[in-house]
Amino acid sequence: MDNNKPSQPDNEEEMKDSLTEERETEQETTILPEMQEEENQQHSSEAQPQVVKGKKSVVWMAISGVLAAALIVVLVYPPFGGGRESVASVNGTNISKDELYNELVSLGGESTLNSMITMKLIDQEATKANVSVTEQDVNAEIETLKTQYGGEEGLNSALSQSGMTMDSLKKNTEVQVKIRKILEPQTTVKDEDISAYYEANKATFATPEQVRASHILVKTKEEADDIKKQLDEGADFATLAKEKSTDTGSAANGGDLGFFGEGEMVEAFEKAAFSMKNDEISDPIKSDYGYHIIKRTDYKEATNPTEEDKKEDIRNILVEQQVGELSTNWMSELRSKATIVNTLEPADESSDASAASTTDAESSAKE
Repeated sequence: MDNNKPSQPDNEEEMKDSLTEERETEQETTILPEMQEEENQQHSSEAQPQVVKGKKSVVWMAISGVLAAALIVVLVYPPFGGGRESVASVNGTNISKDELYNELVSLGGESTLNSMITMKLIDQEATKANVSVTEQDVNAEIETLKTQYGGEEGLNSALSQSGMTMDSLKKNTEVQVKIRKILEPQTTVKDEDISAYYEANKATFATPEQVRASHILVKTKEEADDIKKQLDEGADFATLAKEKSTDTGSAANGGDLGFFGEGEMVEAFEKAAFSMKNDEISDPIKSDYGYHIIKRTDYKEATNPTEEDKKEDIRNILVEQQVGELSTNWMSELRSKATIVNTLEPADESSDASAASTTDAESSAKE
């Protein structure tokens, strides 16, 4: 998702703070064990560039599922005995390890322990299947996510909105890859399945012609003419954008608006940008926002990939779907066959609680 695309303002004040509309992005991603897809329409709190027509922002990332409880740290000390050593004191009154442990347990220790049990079961199955996950495996998955979110900036924005970090994403990705490697031998994807998927989703594989441009936005023609004169004399575009542009959202990036296709920008701006050559700088262009000086920086031709072009991508998508479906019974069987001793749960309720905990893990492993 590109947070630097301008949106249509309702008034002048809004125009100064909000010009870009974020592209509506519908990524079809595999759910990580700690992530559940959840549509959140959110607007950036930062000022946005001013040029684009209105669009919705869709973020598909939220923290939930089997590993979410890992946000709580459970100390490895038993709740009874052996933990009377002080970890803090208040006016001479000690707080013991036991007290801290019991407080953390009350805040979410049971769910955290159940998550740890689930992860231990997954690790044991990976060992049995001789499955390992390398740093290269994880990095490859992260690169795929970057592509799906429109680049590193888009992924980082989605992570931030979900309250996650890149480190936690990598840990979750490692678990996802591990589960997939264990279950992938049980999947079957036929050529006819790939063809059917391609035909049903053909439009989503095509990309329109796009240009990338930067702009400097000012209120008056006189200001725009003066800036154009400075640029003609060799002034740096990005520097002037940071100093002069009233579009504060893009000014911070040297005026860069990223890539956009037809129908995304206001007509005058878009017509000029698409008619220019790379590195060409326009004369002042008038719009409802003021006067723009545009620099076109890049261009992408429209693409319409064939089924053969997308065959491996589709195969991976279908494998992920089947892994998600298989994981439900797989997780249940792991729990039912394992000998689990959980001292945080009463013996007669342990199996029911374990099953409930597994439900989150199963849902999170699905797409």
